[in-house]
This record gives sequence, C-alpha cells and structure tokens, in this order.
Amino acid sequence: MFHQYFVYIIRCNDGSYYTGVTNDIDRRFQEHQQGIIVHCYTFKRRPLVLVFHEPFGDINQAIAFEKQVKGWRRAKKEALIARRWDLLPELSRTAK
Repeated sequence: MFHQYFVYIIRCNDGSYYTGVTNDIDRRFQEHQQGIIVHCYTFKRRPLVLVFHEPFGDINQAIAFEKQVKGWRRAKKEALIARRWDLLPELSRTAK
C-alpha cells in the first residue's frame, strides 16, 4: 500500500513560519487553523495560511526534509515557498 506524507510550511498571522510533517495535509492544516492543540506554536498565531507543501512517499525522507527546513533561515524558506529551487544553493552558501 502506498502512503503519502507531506512537509508543509504555514505562515502565521505574526509573519513567522511553522514547518511540519503529516500524512493528511488537509486535516492537519484544519487542526492548526482551528486551534485543536493548545500548546502548538500556531495556536496564538492564527489565522494561518498554508504556503507550501511537498509530497513524499517515504516518511523518513519527509522527516529528514522537515528537520532540514526547520534549520533554514527565513530567506531560504521563502525561496522554497516561491519554489525557487535555483536560489537554494546560493542561499546555502551565505551566512545563516
């Protein structure tokens, strides 16, 4: 059976970004938007906008990519959101 996982980025009301991984992007975004989990980073930063999601067939690859993106600075995340894959190598060379 084929499973699909998503790494996603949400832009919060305060302009910050939240990165996560899920197997159901629609359900997970609604959980964030509705404030289902009170201690979640996004709870006090609603309303939210889903600005990026990328599918993965392997949960380990999805988790590794999520961790990688969480370590990126804002400019690199914004290049990813814009799907400007060509900018990522240069942004990787510049200071964090």
